[in-house]
Amino acid sequence: MAASSLNDIMKQNSDIVGRLRNSPIGMYVYPVVTPEFSNWRTEQAAWRNSAVLFDQSHHMDELIVEGPDAEKFLSHHGINSFSNFDLNRAKHFVPVTPNGHVIGDHIIFRERQDKFILVGRAPTSNWLMFCAAYGKWNVRIKHDPRSTSRPEGERVLRTHYRYQIQGPDAPKIFEKMNGGPVQDIKFFHVDWINVGSKRVQALRHGMSGAPGLEIWGPYEDKNYILSCILEAAKDANVDLVRCGSRAYSTNTVESGWIPSPLPAIYTGDGMLQAYREWLGADSYEANGSIGGSFVSSNIEDYYVTPFELGYDFYIGWKKDDFIGKAALEKMKGQVTRKKVTFEWNADDVVDVIASAFRPGEENYKWIDFPVLNYASTSADMIVNGDGKMVGMSMFAGYSYNERCVLSLGIVEADVKEGDVLTLIWGEPDGGTGKTSSERPHKQAKIRVRVSPTPYAREARESYADSWRSKKK
Repeated sequence: MAASSLNDIMKQNSDIVGRLRNSPIGMYVYPVVTPEFSNWRTEQAAWRNSAVLFDQSHHMDELIVEGPDAEKFLSHHGINSFSNFDLNRAKHFVPVTPNGHVIGDHIIFRERQDKFILVGRAPTSNWLMFCAAYGKWNVRIKHDPRSTSRPEGERVLRTHYRYQIQGPDAPKIFEKMNGGPVQDIKFFHVDWINVGSKRVQALRHGMSGAPGLEIWGPYEDKNYILSCILEAAKDANVDLVRCGSRAYSTNTVESGWIPSPLPAIYTGDGMLQAYREWLGADSYEANGSIGGSFVSSNIEDYYVTPFELGYDFYIGWKKDDFIGKAALEKMKGQVTRKKVTFEWNADDVVDVIASAFRPGEENYKWIDFPVLNYASTSADMIVNGDGKMVGMSMFAGYSYNERCVLSLGIVEADVKEGDVLTLIWGEPDGGTGKTSSERPHKQAKIRVRVSPTPYAREARESYADSWRSKKK
């Protein structure tokens, strides 16, 4: 009998880690947007040196939550405090399981007292849609899933377009677009600006630490807005570089956000059991993949907490109740793992690549550029000089701006900035059945230096205190 839910799949597959490690789904694709408009090196350099245009219209789910209980519903299902969440504000919204482990995250915008828009990856959208059905909440939800990874020429439509312009020259473009100076918009606040004949909402945001605004509006206005942006850049005499889907995700290795932790929903009773029964067999959670050198038979070893990802400082402890509060209270104050950046040794990286040019030898796992990830969730072992595992690398990419491979991950609390550890690159036993990974390959040891998060000085110095830059 064909499985109809994640729960059915798990009944048929006692080794859920093995299933996810061998998932044939392929690489996580950033859809629709052209892979490269110029080349990914030039596109990366633009957010540091001039200005870059990101088209964010396609790769994220969008969830509209509205109704009399919208705020209570979201507050109950996220760790964040809502006490200072006024109109025209945005937050980084993080839901956890009743056991206190991270499910995912979204950026949440408040448009009215009773209306919110959330944007991000599928796990958080799925969880909130289930929670609305599971509980007794007076809310209405509209779900606009991310665009199809491989549309095969079919027309793609979304509810909203989203563009972000970043870089030191971005303010010149905004001034031309607006027809005059743009009002001072505080970090993660929203206001209205002019773009041609349109009034659009603008979020003060910056994914790589540079000045920038994210704007959005009805999808039918997308082409008009794009033409206005390009014309404004020309009038401002700014070299605005359009960023393709290859370079887009690499900005996070400079700015410190881990985008795809494994949603911690594969274990647990009660609500979590009901969720696995609700999730379809075609869901992200049922078909996503785990990649990397870390292999454990216990899927909970891949779970992470808000404390480990640096999200703990905005937990709404004063809220009456929220899902996971009791579990997080027990974790509070305990020695735990912490988020860091790993700077990969250049000689070791070159040696791994060179192995593909040695006929007759089994090569190391290929290092792809500029994004090294070959699974929905990555978990590469980080070991110390004694061979003990002290952390894991969770998202990796090459930064042309920094001229090195960087990855984001977590390490034990006693690991210090500047320590040199070893990353085990590649999968054991010649690899897995993932279509995104070649077989066979051998594993390599790559030296990594524990570095600050965010890695880019611009991000460390210009971000307001946030999950990216908050100091312990």
